[in-house]
Amino acid sequence: MNPLPWLVVLPLMTALVIFLLPTRWRAPGSLLAAVFLSLISIYTLVEVIRLGILVHALAGYAAPLGIRLRADGFTAVMAVLTALVTMFCAVQAAAYLRGKPEEEGFWPLLWFMWAALNSIWLSTDLFNLYVGVELLGLTAVGLVALSGNAQSLAAAMRYLLAALLGSLSYLIGVALIYGELGSLALSDLALHGIGLPTVLIALVMMTFGLVLKTALFPLHGWLPPAHGGALTPVSALLSALVIKASLYILMRLWMTLDVAVLPVYLAWILGLMGSGAVLWGGWMALRQNRLKHLVAYSTVAQVGYLFLFFPLVTGTAATAAVLAWDATMLMLISHALAKAGMFLAAGNLVFAIGSPRIADLAGVCRFRPFSLLSFGVAGVSLAGLPPSGGFNAKWLLLQSTLASGQWVWLPVLFIGGLLSAAYVIKVLGHSFIEGPLRDHFRTPPLTQEFSAFILASASLVLGFVSQVPLTWLRIGGPFAGGG
Repeated sequence: MNPLPWLVVLPLMTALVIFLLPTRWRAPGSLLAAVFLSLISIYTLVEVIRLGILVHALAGYAAPLGIRLRADGFTAVMAVLTALVTMFCAVQAAAYLRGKPEEEGFWPLLWFMWAALNSIWLSTDLFNLYVGVELLGLTAVGLVALSGNAQSLAAAMRYLLAALLGSLSYLIGVALIYGELGSLALSDLALHGIGLPTVLIALVMMTFGLVLKTALFPLHGWLPPAHGGALTPVSALLSALVIKASLYILMRLWMTLDVAVLPVYLAWILGLMGSGAVLWGGWMALRQNRLKHLVAYSTVAQVGYLFLFFPLVTGTAATAAVLAWDATMLMLISHALAKAGMFLAAGNLVFAIGSPRIADLAGVCRFRPFSLLSFGVAGVSLAGLPPSGGFNAKWLLLQSTLASGQWVWLPVLFIGGLLSAAYVIKVLGHSFIEGPLRDHFRTPPLTQEFSAFILASASLVLGFVSQVPLTWLRIGGPFAGGG
């Protein structure tokens, strides 16, 4: 049985079924379905490892009339990563939202989000990628607005406007490519490259739209209020997975074309914007006085590292390009795990102290050491400290920088690491301060604490087994023979 259609159909069907269930059955029903979909995702990865690239034409119709799904190593790993993060965020949400009015709308939106993510990982043409990213944006906006207060509604509206502008820019690029080539298949785009001026203009338009959706500096203004003000499991999902989708499309688009003839200046613009994100996001995270907003600005900074990929694979030696690919893949996985764990841990700490302020963490180390440990373990990976997956990713990024001769990125890596360590230490430092005696620390359910700890620990364990996922990620990829 080909598992590819089930990765999209099952979450769509579950979303509709969950919507019809009574509220009290939505959480257990979703957790049961999440286990099943996670097993299908793992089975997909196993089949890709065993057989190589998997392809499926929906309803048996061949291109260009039919929709074609494709899974290589990158796709399969992203599907498993999505399942892992979503599963533990769902476990946390089942306890976090129990008895709250937001519970009713959360579960259907979660499943539509999962369907959108899987459709993006599997799509092979520009229009279906657009459909997936639109569904993802609408569900993400709905999840941000679930709280129903003035701040979350304002953040959701800003998110919606940014998402719509990004989608419009992307869609204009799609229209230009179709008008020029008469096809939207990525394989056809690869054949033509960017020799045509219209295709180059389309690439610029789509790049702008996807960069806006990824919240790359200085187009990041919508992200901190949306991620910082959303419900805790929503914040984790948005930071770990949702913003990765637009980056995934951009990387697919970039690597489909011949990197030897891609405009180097465009790659350097993306690299410089990524550098600005690392420095500005880290500095702003350090200045925050609310815990979840600190983690949200940390996302702005960490996303910046991923955009160093573009100058490091464009117009450079093959060795540097392979190292950049491996570094970016490893950092993407490590960031998703660590950031999901950090947001869940931050939510547990906010719940325990009954306040969003970092200053109110004083003394919490005596009452909630487990949640604090989860936050610290995630911080180790984000700061790029050994033996985490984040350390291995930054080490590979450093090697790629040296191999390509692009020394300008070295200060960014060094200063960014210091800023990451500084804002993590800021949180830990406040938690060990002996503040006023308090006896009203609340206790999060064990499921919430374990969800945060498992995801954060996974980012640490990744450092010991990094070569395994990197081998999987190269299957059917642009550097299949590298490493």
